Amino acid sequence: MRDLSEIRKELDNIDKKLLELFEQRMDLSLEIAELKKKNRIPVYDPAREKEKLEMLKGMVRNKDNADAVSDLFTQIMLLSRRAQYDALKVFEDFGFEAAESFEAGQDTRIAYYGEAGSYTEQAMLEYFNNKGMGIAMETFEEVMKALKEGRADYGVLPIENSSTGTLSDIFDLLAEYDNYIIGEHVVPIDHNLWGLPGADISGIRRVYSHPQALLQCSDFLKKHPYMERIQSGSTASCARRILQDNDITQAAIASKRAGEVYGLKLLKASIHNAEHNRTRFIIISSSKKYLPQASRISVCFVLPHRSGALYHILSHFIHNNVNLTRIESRPTKEEAFSYRFFVEFEGSLDNSQVKNALYSIGQEALELKVLGCYIPV
Repeated sequence: MRDLSEIRKELDNIDKKLLELFEQRMDLSLEIAELKKKNRIPVYDPAREKEKLEMLKGMVRNKDNADAVSDLFTQIMLLSRRAQYDALKVFEDFGFEAAESFEAGQDTRIAYYGEAGSYTEQAMLEYFNNKGMGIAMETFEEVMKALKEGRADYGVLPIENSSTGTLSDIFDLLAEYDNYIIGEHVVPIDHNLWGLPGADISGIRRVYSHPQALLQCSDFLKKHPYMERIQSGSTASCARRILQDNDITQAAIASKRAGEVYGLKLLKASIHNAEHNRTRFIIISSSKKYLPQASRISVCFVLPHRSGALYHILSHFIHNNVNLTRIESRPTKEEAFSYRFFVEFEGSLDNSQVKNALYSIGQEALELKVLGCYIPV
């Protein structure tokens, strides 16, 4: 039996030959890139790659190595595509333009989810420095429609809470509507229990609030099992309902501002589970614009339903030194077991590495949409 050093020496010789062959192959890939550019042929040819992988697997002498050979050449072909994308330096124009500012005037129409006293209204007032005309909407989709139909200049929607996570419905609407993220704002969430004047916490039997608020106050509600939890609209609309129903056994979980707006009695302050409860809101527009200092981008894409598809797409971010900050997935409506991925990452639409990453992804994904470029909080 040969000793370890002898076997390693032979491996070194084989690796040297593999390296020489690999570099020859990469040189040929660059020649192919020029021909593809000249003849306007896409870099990515999935049918050709699949055919070649099947051929290579069929050539393996030891069939136990078939899957390993497939993995090896899948990676080699991925590296070849990256080299071709880099060499071609062809970037896709997503139609975004730089803007000087997104300031609001007194006549600026801003659609927001909820009503007077809601956290979303608070986010709107803070982001636009108490300027503009707020237009209250009962649903997330109505905000999107108001922008689409030109009834509003901007929109404000919640997208993530530090305690309960993301609002998946917002991701679906961003994919569906041609509205784009231009900014974000974070509001500290302070949930309070509000009742009618004269009410007492011991007499409350029903508590109304938005589903997210009920979740964020679950610890408090568990200590009061006699209170029935009733999911309803925005926290502010629930505060208004308490006033309108005029039932002393009912209460609402809402902000301090909402309770004060509707003249309610504070039964218990700060009942949320997490001490540092925050909600992130997005500012959206129907225009594809961004501020020059914007440093975060949101995109979504749909991938073919096959093994390794997400890995190969994410590798384009790694190859271009683009740092991902978030990734979410949502099932698509078009096809069962098909998913749309939502990704946030650092960078600007003016950056060449970002452009290369997006072009590469656009060539290999079934669809790609840039959701916006904005300044992160």
